[in-house]
Amino acid sequence: MEVKSEVTIKFSGSLPTATPLQNKKVAIELTDQNGIVFTAQVNAKSWRKAETSASEFADWAGAVSGKLGQRTENGFEIIDAGIQLFEKKAKEVKPDVGATVSEAGVSL
Repeated sequence: MEVKSEVTIKFSGSLPTATPLQNKKVAIELTDQNGIVFTAQVNAKSWRKAETSASEFADWAGAVSGKLGQRTENGFEIIDAGIQLFEKKAKEVKPDVGATVSEAGVSL
């Protein structure tokens, strides 16, 4: 049996703090609602792209994903991590379907 462990950590509100590393990487740290700390190294280019998106989008959510790595003192490492930011768009209010059918004069 072959098993893969992949994890996605979602966040919003602000970008995590980044520390520049060698080899064009940036270290980031995210703490979840249970106090578990996830540490990841992402490409500096991806990080800059996330920073740009955060400043351009009015409302956004982000995700760091990768393979679940070794346990650390406070949490876990995320290996081969990537980061993405998504713009949150206002949801359209859909009209009530029942009201539309009854207004058309159709009886059910």
